[in-house]
Amino acid sequence: MGMPGMPGNGWQVMASYRRDRSVTNAKLKPGTVRRIAGYARPYVRELVLFLLLNALAAAIVVAGPLLLKAIIDHGVLPRRSDVVIWLALAVAGLALVEAMLSLAQRWYSARIGEGLIYDLRTQVFDHVQRMPVAFFMRAQTGSLTSRLNTDVIGAQRALTTTLQSVVSNVISLALVLGAMFWLSWQVTVIALVLLPIFIVPAKWVGRRLQRISREQMQLDAEMSSLMTERFNVAGAMLAKLYGRPEDESRMFAERAGRVRDIGVVSAMYGRVFFVALTLVAALATAMVYGVGGVLVVGGGFQLGTLVALAALLTRMYGPLTALSNVQVDVMTALVSFDRVFEVLDLEPMIAERPDAVPLRRADDRRAPAVEFDRVGFRYPSAEEVSLASLESIARTDTAPGRQVLRDVTFTARPGELVALVGPSGAGKTTITHLVARLYDVTEGAVRLDGQDVRDVTLQSLRDTVGVVPQDPHLFHDSIRENMRYARPDATDEEIVEALRSAQIWDLVEAMPDGLDTVVGERGYRLSGGEKQRLAIARLLLKAPSVVVLDEATAHLDSESEAAVQRALRTALAGRTSLVIAHRLSTIREADQILVVDDGRIVERGRHEELLLAGGLYADLYRTQFARQESGSDDGRRPAPLAAE
Repeated sequence: MGMPGMPGNGWQVMASYRRDRSVTNAKLKPGTVRRIAGYARPYVRELVLFLLLNALAAAIVVAGPLLLKAIIDHGVLPRRSDVVIWLALAVAGLALVEAMLSLAQRWYSARIGEGLIYDLRTQVFDHVQRMPVAFFMRAQTGSLTSRLNTDVIGAQRALTTTLQSVVSNVISLALVLGAMFWLSWQVTVIALVLLPIFIVPAKWVGRRLQRISREQMQLDAEMSSLMTERFNVAGAMLAKLYGRPEDESRMFAERAGRVRDIGVVSAMYGRVFFVALTLVAALATAMVYGVGGVLVVGGGFQLGTLVALAALLTRMYGPLTALSNVQVDVMTALVSFDRVFEVLDLEPMIAERPDAVPLRRADDRRAPAVEFDRVGFRYPSAEEVSLASLESIARTDTAPGRQVLRDVTFTARPGELVALVGPSGAGKTTITHLVARLYDVTEGAVRLDGQDVRDVTLQSLRDTVGVVPQDPHLFHDSIRENMRYARPDATDEEIVEALRSAQIWDLVEAMPDGLDTVVGERGYRLSGGEKQRLAIARLLLKAPSVVVLDEATAHLDSESEAAVQRALRTALAGRTSLVIAHRLSTIREADQILVVDDGRIVERGRHEELLLAGGLYADLYRTQFARQESGSDDGRRPAPLAAE
């Protein structure tokens, strides 16, 4: 209760003053409280029992001192040992009931709190998973995880800690004050006179703690950010290649030192608050004993009444100070809910239509045709895909994105290999993203076998289209589980066959753990060529009929490049394929070459036809591909075509 012997609530009060009081001025969206009630509805029975238990616990707060009064006035002073024994047994029974109530409170609190955390986390995670790629390109990972952790836990406290604190403190304060006024209104008024002496400095300390707390959280975030950047594989590699260990250690020590210093200041302000509460309570107790003692000596009231008043006084200051800050506690919890709702209310740009149908194949024995019909596209603005609070920097690009594609029209016939070539930034990668519906077109349509990709179910589209990006991602898991991400029901035999077709089974088989080999974060335990072949094997295990490929052989050694090229021939065989071409071999094998420049298809045809035309393709060939042709005989590394 914030008094000696009962420090728990005192520290709760101190913690509440640490919170940012600006939340009391926060403007919540209409309907927030009603939505919160919706999340509480599945736990109504538990909440009712939880609040009843808190009411009983609050009543016991008053019952203890009153029993103590009875022991003194009706047992000790009249020298009636039987009354003392029975009342002492009642005190013991009351302690046992209080212990049982505490366990029951914790049980229901955990059931409600953890259940709510589960509901919110799973809903937010599911919703975020359905957001478009543009959302993840803008959102900062730390901000997203904060919504799943800090804000969800803050929201949970609204139905457990905050609600419990308000209910129990209100009931306790009402019962304690009622009992004190019943015992002696004069002494109670005198005890309350000292309350402003504590409340006024407490407000000042609270404001200082809020400022310090904000600075402390910022410093903690900076230190955590530094550790996160240095301790992931890419960051550690960069730091080792360009950084100096002494400078890195000095930088970390400086930030850790600032955290240490402000931690000391924060601890001292917290101790000042606690000491002030203890001191004022002690002074009030002294006044009660002084005034009450004089009244007892003069026969004004009994000794037991004095002892009960002193005991009740220690149970009054904690609830009073806690309730003085209840607005901050309640608003903090409501703002946490509101921040969670912000994410849930952000509509995904790529959504399945209510009347969507599975993708129908004109002929199940062949791959579908891919058709672009007068496609125009611009990347969405920040407001269309994310929240400002989820981005790492202040927004400056609030205007709609520039037009990236203009009037793009072509058809990749069933089983054809279509190569996309062109300068960097021309729009090649954007075209491949639209096939997989990572974005929606802003003009025209993308069709598979005549069906608009916006009219088919997302699952059937994902089953039909397979993508291997230039930098394939592998999870920090075994090779087997990374492969099964494409097909969870795949057998080991099917996985091995896919790995063999991707020209990497011999390597996996030679590893000590075989399929159980853990590839590391983002697959960093493997070379670039090995990651690429594993990604191709995963594609083969999925067995899509349309393949979208950003051919990533430009930065591989000759041996890895040759192995990936062999794997690609298997991956593309019999499938309709769109490939961003980096290699002359891919260009020559293509059934159709699309030359993309400034968001338009400026040339199309086969290799020989485009060379004879003498346009942009011929220029690209002379500057980038001709060296590959000449370098193929002298062992030099061939130069890649520029890609996005």
